[in-house]
Amino acid sequence: MNILLLNGPNLNMLGIREPDQYGTQTLGDIVSRISTLAIDAGLSIDHHQDNSEVGMIDKVHAASKNNTKYIIINPAAFTHTSVALRDAMLATGIAFTEVHLSNVYKREEFRKRSYFSDIAEGVISGFGAQGYEFALDAAIKYIKEH
Repeated sequence: MNILLLNGPNLNMLGIREPDQYGTQTLGDIVSRISTLAIDAGLSIDHHQDNSEVGMIDKVHAASKNNTKYIIINPAAFTHTSVALRDAMLATGIAFTEVHLSNVYKREEFRKRSYFSDIAEGVISGFGAQGYEFALDAAIKYIKEH
C-alpha cells in the first residue's frame, strides 16, 4: 500500500455522532471517496479504523514493514492523550498529515493540544470530510517528490 488512512476512536460512529460537529457523512463514505481519488492518482489506500490505542499502534508498526509511503491520520481523542501513538509515528519515520473534521480551535481547551502536530508534515482541521481530500492531495505531492 502507498498510503495508510488511519482513523481513531469513535470515528466509526460518523454520520450519527454529533452531526453538528462532525457532519453527516459516514466513515465508509469518506473512505470510499479517498480510495477513488487515490486510485485515480495511481496510488492505493489501506484504511484502518480502531477504537483501541494498541490497534492503531500495531497498524503504524506494520506500515513501516509494508512499504507505506505516507500516513493520513485522524487520531481523534488520542490526539490529546497518546504519547504511545506519537512514539509509534516517530519510530517509523513515515511522513504524515494530521486531520480533524471539526475545527479543534473553536472547541474545548483540551482539544487544542495535540501530541502529533509538531511532528506532522501538516495539520488540517475544520473542513469536515473535505479535510481528508486536502490531506490526500498533500500525500500525493509528497510521494511524487520523495
